[in-house]
Amino acid sequence: MGRAELAVRLNHREYTNWLKAGRCLLILKDALHPYISQHMRAFHADLLSQNALLRKPCQTSCKPRGNKLSSACRACTEWTTVILRHNKQPDATVNWDNCSPPSWRTDYWELAKAYMPRGQGRVKSADQCDASALLNLINYCNRFQLSDSKCVKEVIRYRNELMHSCDLSVDDDWMRHYWSTLKRLVRQFTHVPQMATTEQKIDEMLTVDLSISLDQMDSGVECDSARKKWESDVDLISQWEAELLEERLQELLHAADDDTETRDTEQLKRLGGFLQANRDLCDRFSAELQTINSLVARD
Repeated sequence: MGRAELAVRLNHREYTNWLKAGRCLLILKDALHPYISQHMRAFHADLLSQNALLRKPCQTSCKPRGNKLSSACRACTEWTTVILRHNKQPDATVNWDNCSPPSWRTDYWELAKAYMPRGQGRVKSADQCDASALLNLINYCNRFQLSDSKCVKEVIRYRNELMHSCDLSVDDDWMRHYWSTLKRLVRQFTHVPQMATTEQKIDEMLTVDLSISLDQMDSGVECDSARKKWESDVDLISQWEAELLEERLQELLHAADDDTETRDTEQLKRLGGFLQANRDLCDRFSAELQTINSLVARD
């Protein structure tokens, strides 16, 4: 049943576009995170070597209240000053609630999270981040200097449009612009070994016809080895789909947990309806569906 329902979804070209575009972000993230970890570790070490006050431990177990960090000790106050100094956009909102200030001295990733969108509090390393978090870090932290910084902002915008699509679909024209912008971004990192094959992988993902591997469902697969290959391909596509839906669910649910002002009830309803309309997804995300239904019932 699950494979049949997935086949139906992949018969809708704009949904398949959404799936492929999202998969490209995961490819990008997997290639970027080792490079970003290396640079943030070095950045953290440089800051400590240049400023003795940053090497002093927190004196009062400083903790953000909401998205504000007030009455911080001297060491943590110095950290906030340094973080702001290295923000490419000093007037931008800093999500202090991502961070554990007493850990700034010892954990380079607590520093990195100050340049990321909200919701990173429990994330402990670059490989646990989604593409949006890593791209925002590159966009805001001046440790990262690109010759074409505009393409980072554009990919972030495309990512937000993709993940906020009400019906989980994007058209072919959107895909062409997205593809072009992704290539420009990837080519900013030709010096990074992990990025060497990223453009090729993105090209392959954006041009593959996912429906081809599912056409055999009607005719059957006679050869044992061919059947196993086909089933493996279908299961892989299903896994990609689940990862993207999980990312969108967690983003919506995190915003809903923060406060009712940031809750997007309409998006919750639409995504909940989509999951309920597909039995395989309804079963996979049953816990998240219960949470969505509970949140929607409050409004």
